[in-house]
Amino acid sequence: MATRRGPRRPTALGNRIRRRPTTQRTHLAAHPRPTPTLPVPVPQRLGEPSQRFPRPWLVTTWVPGTPADHAPATHATEAATTLAAFLTALHQPAPENAPTGRDRGGPLTNHTEAFAKQLASATELALIPDPDVIQAVWEDAATAPGWAGPPLWLHGDLHPANVLTAHGTICGVIDFGDLFAGDPAFDLAAAWILLPDNATDHFHTAYRPTPDAATLHRARGWAVLRAFAGIFIGHAGLHNRPGGKPTWGPPAQAALQRLIATTHR
Repeated sequence: MATRRGPRRPTALGNRIRRRPTTQRTHLAAHPRPTPTLPVPVPQRLGEPSQRFPRPWLVTTWVPGTPADHAPATHATEAATTLAAFLTALHQPAPENAPTGRDRGGPLTNHTEAFAKQLASATELALIPDPDVIQAVWEDAATAPGWAGPPLWLHGDLHPANVLTAHGTICGVIDFGDLFAGDPAFDLAAAWILLPDNATDHFHTAYRPTPDAATLHRARGWAVLRAFAGIFIGHAGLHNRPGGKPTWGPPAQAALQRLIATTHR
C-alpha cells in the first residue's frame, strides 16, 4: 500500500492499488515524470503481495506542499499558468491499451440521471445556490458535441485534496491512481474547482491546444458533477459521517459560485 503521510492527509493511491492492482501497473508504466513547472510523485518501487502484507504496495518520491482543500491557491495568474502547463504536458495521445475511465471521461449524457438525483438532493438540503442556473449549465454541457479527437492521458482525479500548494500557487499534483485515457474536458473541469476567482480565462488561454467551445461546455458539466461530489463529502464530514471530509465542502461551493458567475456574464 502507498500513502502520503504528513500533517494533513494520506493519499488514496494505496486504496486504488488494493482495488485495481493490474490497472495500477499499467498506470505506473506510463506515469508522468516531473515537468519543469510542476512536480509529481515518481514511482520508485512496486511491491507484490506476500504473507507479511497481502496487498500490492508502492513507494514514490515525496512532493512537498499543502493539499489545496486546506490551503487554496490565491495567486490567480500564476496558479492558472502552472495548472495549464501541467495539463498541456499530460494531455498526450494514449496508446490503445490505456485504461479507460470507468464512469469518468466519457459522454456526459451517461450521467444525466445521476445529475438529476444529486441536484434534487442538494437542493432539498439547501446545499447549493441557484439550482436553476446549475441545471442550465448541465443542459448546456450535456448537449455539447462530444470529443472527436484521440483519447488523451488524463489525471482523472484533480480535486483539491490531490493538488498541493505553496505561497499561494499550485506546486504539485499527487494521486495518479485514476490515470486513464479519455476526453480532456474531464481534467479541464479543474479550472473551476482548483483556481481562484478570475483565473479560468487565463487558464484557457495558457492551455494548449486552445480548447474549443464544445470542450469548455463539457468541462463545465464535469465541474458541476465534481463540485456536487465535494459538497456531499463535505456535508458528510460536518455531520461526522463515514467517508466525510469537511474541508471538501468550501472549495466545491466556490466552484459552483464561479460556474454561476460565468453563466451570468
